[in-house]
Order: sequence, then structure tokens, then C-alpha cells
Amino acid sequence: QVRLVESGGGSVQIGGSLGLSCAASGFPYRRYCLAWFRQVPGKEREGVASVDDEGLTVYGEPVKGRFTVTRDKIKNTLTLQMDSVNADDNTIYYCAGAGNSAYGWCPGAWNEDEYPYWGQGTQVTVSS
Repeated sequence: QVRLVESGGGSVQIGGSLGLSCAASGFPYRRYCLAWFRQVPGKEREGVASVDDEGLTVYGEPVKGRFTVTRDKIKNTLTLQMDSVNADDNTIYYCAGAGNSAYGWCPGAWNEDEYPYWGQGTQVTVSS
């Protein structure tokens, strides 16, 4: 009964900022990975940012220096602070979870098939 629920999506101007959040619950693991992906309808999902159980963060190249991911292990929440947004950020953002590693490491190579748990997504619309 793992559940991942995203919120915070909406409209933002080019160059502006927007914050997303994900509420996680029901994980059958003591340690697990949480990540943000994004997907233009009809295309493969793209890795945005991940945080393993120890707090190690990894960012996808297109968002480095602009987005910041944080994880609150007490509240079981994941956030994504989006700054200096551009037109390529205009898509649906998903929260994802993985627990294959006993240490809570995140899968490598941003392989979406290695993330068994997904939220329903939240839309970010970038306007000019």
C-alpha cells in the first residue's frame, strides 16, 4: 500500500520559481530511495533529482544549478524547489520510490523500470 502523492504544480513564468512536494507513506522498507521524474506526454520519463536514504542527492543535467531537492525523513516528504525555470521545464512531474537496495541506494542511470512506486503526477506549466 505504498502511496506517493504530489502537490504544488501550477503555472509559472519563464525565469520564475515554483515548489513541488511529495507525501510518501506505506513503504515496506526501512531504507529507500525517493526521486523526481518528469514526462512530456508520449515520451519516456526523464530523471530530475533523487535522494537516497542517507541524503545523497543526484540531479539530472538539465536542472543542475536550478533545482534543489530535499527530503524530510521524519515527515516522509520530498520537495523540489524549481528556480530559473525555462520552457523545457513545462511538463508533468512525478514522485517515484525504489527499495531494491537494503541500504536505500537509488538506482543508477535513471532507469524508470527500477522504480516500482509512482505518484499520479503534478503539472507544471511554464508561460512567457
